[in-house]
Amino acid sequence: MTFELSSSNAEKLLRHFEGRRGEVLSLTRALCEAESPSGDGGGSRAVVNLLAEAASSVAGVESVERVAAADDYGEHLLVRAFAEGACGERSLLLLGHTDTVHPRGTLAARPWREAEGRIYAPGVFDMKASCAVALEALRACSMLDLRPRRPVAFLLTCDEESGSMSGRALVEEEARRAECVLVLEPPAPGRRVKTARKGTGLFTLSVEGRAAHAGLEPEKGVSAVLELARQIECVYALAKPELGTTINVGTVSGGTHANVVAAEARAEVDVRFNTSDEARRVEAALVELKPFDERAALKVTGGINRPPMERTAAVEKLYERARRVAAAFDFELGEASVGGASDGNFAAACGATVLDGLGIDGEGAHAAHEHIRTDAVALRGAFLTALVATL
Repeated sequence: MTFELSSSNAEKLLRHFEGRRGEVLSLTRALCEAESPSGDGGGSRAVVNLLAEAASSVAGVESVERVAAADDYGEHLLVRAFAEGACGERSLLLLGHTDTVHPRGTLAARPWREAEGRIYAPGVFDMKASCAVALEALRACSMLDLRPRRPVAFLLTCDEESGSMSGRALVEEEARRAECVLVLEPPAPGRRVKTARKGTGLFTLSVEGRAAHAGLEPEKGVSAVLELARQIECVYALAKPELGTTINVGTVSGGTHANVVAAEARAEVDVRFNTSDEARRVEAALVELKPFDERAALKVTGGINRPPMERTAAVEKLYERARRVAAAFDFELGEASVGGASDGNFAAACGATVLDGLGIDGEGAHAAHEHIRTDAVALRGAFLTALVATL
């Protein structure tokens, strides 16, 4: 049946998730305890084993595909559901990732723990609980006979936290087929969705100078450290905070000993921007940097890693539809623009309409106190199911 935005249907979905809370959290715990830091092929495949088995038990699921990632990063997972009988040709894409930033062994120091309405575990907030809830949303559609209007694709990449080097192509391929994309990243504070994200660029400045004894004949040297220091000032001058363009030189290294004129130096630069125009401006300026000391050699490598996810008219329209769905569950859905990027940036660059931050409420992504709110499971799950059924 078609899902109608009514208080009775909202209650029906809430009851479903309340009744299935134990199963959702059981899967979430198993996912967290199968540690899967980026680049850990074994951990990735262990998580995909759990998710693929769970997806195969959902009546509306039509295919479960495991896609090997490059460099033994593990596997991406692509689930397709509800294509038969769907009235829309373009799909609805649920997008997330299975990798975490927590190195293997973190679980031993910070095991699964429930306290004061919160569940703590490495990766639980970003985003293993949301993976489990999204699968339960597909199950709820089947069990409650809520036929989504569009075919549903559920894509979980395994390398998002390290730049989506192989996952990006999958994201872009599915985004081009999608009418809209719902990203399962953690919400902004106040359970707000994310309607805009900055793009990111990662660059490396490398300087080659000439070594010399700092006491006996410093004039014969060319200091790579001095050249790099001058370049760093130029790099920071490219920032335009009033437009949302920020620059950070995060690491600097160079030289060998205090009494040796440094023959080499390098710096890593993080760039954030709200618009593609700003991305092009900064990238062009960095590439065109010239040495202050003509005897030094300057090399700039890297580039734009993720394009911006801009708040377009289509995004605003999708957000307003999501607000109306949220109202059926008696809560006000806020929105936020954030500086961090996600795979939603890649989807948006393909022309898809993206709504991000639809994961479970909690705090502490990437931090030692990472947790979800236990009482958020039913509400967020019911809300996500209603979106899937109505979009």
